[in-house]
Amino acid sequence: MSLTKSEKDAIIAKYAAHEGDTGSAEVQIALLTADINQLNDHAKTHKKDHASYRGLMKKIGHRRNLLAYLRKKDVTRYRNLIQSLGLRR
Repeated sequence: MSLTKSEKDAIIAKYAAHEGDTGSAEVQIALLTADINQLNDHAKTHKKDHASYRGLMKKIGHRRNLLAYLRKKDVTRYRNLIQSLGLRR
């Protein structure tokens, strides 16, 4: 259900600003987006799993807060990130 180590490492390598960067807003948002996509698929098949749905909503809220922070901090990084992740179609 959660991301495997290799999937997580690939996401971190793609969005990291420098070597060893795991805490930047871009990396956190990309990891949350991958988790959200997996949980969204799970919620579609298991409609009565309310605990997972609540976790999905919490992750969406966390990502929304991180996106707002990044938009306030640096608009160009924000725009590049949402374009590469396919958010805000």
